[in-house]
Order: sequence, then C-alpha cells, then structure tokens
Amino acid sequence: MTTQALPAGRIPMAVKLGYTAFMAILVPVYWHHYGPTNFLYFCDVALFLTLAGVWLETPLLISLPAVGILASQALWLLDFVFELAGGQLTGMTAYMFDEARPLYLRGLSLFHGWLPILLVYLVMRSGYDRRALWLWTAIAWVLVWISFLFLPAPSANHGIAPVNVNYVWGFSDVAPQSWMPPLAWVATEMIALLVVLYLPVHLLLRRYAPAAPAR
Repeated sequence: MTTQALPAGRIPMAVKLGYTAFMAILVPVYWHHYGPTNFLYFCDVALFLTLAGVWLETPLLISLPAVGILASQALWLLDFVFELAGGQLTGMTAYMFDEARPLYLRGLSLFHGWLPILLVYLVMRSGYDRRALWLWTAIAWVLVWISFLFLPAPSANHGIAPVNVNYVWGFSDVAPQSWMPPLAWVATEMIALLVVLYLPVHLLLRRYAPAAPAR
C-alpha cells in the first residue's frame, strides 16, 4: 500500500535555521582548508541539496541526497567506530585521527554521522520521490568522470588537499589501485554505486517512507 507524504510546511524552522547555520560555518572553513574541489565529493553535494531541500520542502531535493549517501555514510560510521576502537575497516575515516588537521576541522566532518539521520527524518516528513534514484545516479556518474579526468590522483605528499575525490583511483589517497586498468575501475565503480549503494536504499525508502505527493 502506498502512503502519501505529510502536508507541506512540516519541516520545523529550528531545523532549517540550525542546518543553515552549520552550512554557514562549514562552507568557508572547508573552502579555506581544502579548496573548492572538496565540494565535489558525493557527501558535500548532498549537503547543498539538503540545504535547498529543507527550505523549499521539495521531496525530490530531499530524496536525492537520501538515496545517494545513506548507505555510504552508514559505512563511514562503521569505519569510524573501528578506528575509535584501534582497528581499521576501510581506512576511509583515518583522516579523522590525523593530527595534521585541526580538531575543529575534523569536528565539522562529524556531519557524516548525523546527516543520514537528518535525511531519514526529512524524507519521512516530506515523502520519498522515486525519481531520485536515477537522477542521483546521473549526478554521481558525472561527478565520477569529473573527478577522474580533472582532479588530482592519489599522492604520497598531498597533505590535506583533496586527492582521489570520490575514490575514482581506488580506496587509497597515497597510490592508485593496481587491481585493474584505471578505466575498468571507473566503470566498475559506476556500476557498484548504483547496484550496491543506491538501489538497496531506494527499495527501502520506497517500501517504508511515505510517497511524495503526485506530480
């Protein structure tokens, strides 16, 4: 049975203002330390879509980051717990324990932990727009190609500057993967993003979240 979304205007002003204040801090700080290319990460694109979504209360704008990052941010959280316990799962959160990065900068990155919770809340308030799966996939694939063709590859001496954005060269920021040719890796990543990360979340949201109002 398909349920309908709650009426418009259901996102509290406190949520809108609190999230906007966070973005007003994060954007200039990230720009200063990381530069503009950092905002091409999937999770950072999701931040801006969420900002637009909370103010416009448009189900599609909220559904896009929800279907796009819920799975990957769950993995981020799991990896972070492993790192806190002294172990390592994927290494994707190792930067959170890098003392070369100021503590406040690492603290801002904790949004990876609470943003998925906020997105689930927002989707339940506004409804899930099923178009989000294919539109987000298209956005992600464009970002993959931009990252691969124009942004820096892994480097042992990159400091905190963004390299290997969106993991288009493998899982390491120090050296490219050597399992397969680079283009094969990019093609594999594009398929894996859809099949492993986006499609399962889409099916869950379609099953358990209210449906967005009919267009």
